[in-house]
Amino acid sequence: VNASNREKILSWLQSQPTQNRTVLLEDRSVELSQVAVQGPSSRELLMSLGGKALEGLKLHHTCDGTIGGLPCLLARTGYTGELGYEVYIDADKVGRLWDLLIDKGQVWGLKPAGLGARDLLRLEMGYLLYGNDMGEDTTPLEANADWTVSFQKGTFIGSQTLLAQKQAGVARRFVAFELVEKAVPRHGFSILDPKDSQPIGNVTSGNLSPLLQKGIGLGYVPLSYSNPGTPLAIEIRGKTVPAIAVKPPFYKRRKASLAQA
Repeated sequence: VNASNREKILSWLQSQPTQNRTVLLEDRSVELSQVAVQGPSSRELLMSLGGKALEGLKLHHTCDGTIGGLPCLLARTGYTGELGYEVYIDADKVGRLWDLLIDKGQVWGLKPAGLGARDLLRLEMGYLLYGNDMGEDTTPLEANADWTVSFQKGTFIGSQTLLAQKQAGVARRFVAFELVEKAVPRHGFSILDPKDSQPIGNVTSGNLSPLLQKGIGLGYVPLSYSNPGTPLAIEIRGKTVPAIAVKPPFYKRRKASLAQA
């Protein structure tokens, strides 16, 4: 889970009844580390270092493997929108893995990147960030994530609430927007009705896209404002900046990258 939400999620999991099933819940956050290797050459790089188990690994699947002789769990996952993998390894070995990747990855164009860069990439793809774009006060139906919910699998936590909302229809919807003028939307800024400048929602994620050279963001608005092409406005430091609702992702991957995915 996201490290900043570890304690909250662990506490919630521990509070759930097991319904007469034996469940072992172990928090190994301190014991394990993760390194994400993302980009069009990520597969070739990791396979060149011994990650042969990645051959044919499907999206969102995992397998045991070795990188540079170091045992690890390899996951075909990531939050960048590109082909990529996340490597889970014992915390006392992650330094060796990092040094190996930096050394051998140079010929593949590998560069280290922090969470700020990762957050820009996920924003350009329109991916939701837990704690910003979704949380206890939102539902998957409001967040355009109803594809994650199956009402055919039986009763689950929150199923009745979601089913009632599905039948009644949502009152608000998650929306992506682009600024028409050069400015930077930030988390917490107000989304306004451009006709009367009245608040209709809040920005949940926002930044200046280095690739697109324009301000982009995400947020929740009433259903009538959520269709792509709908005019919006963002209040930025006392100024009303025009924006328009768009269909995510903001950044479209090249066909070559899609073929590798």
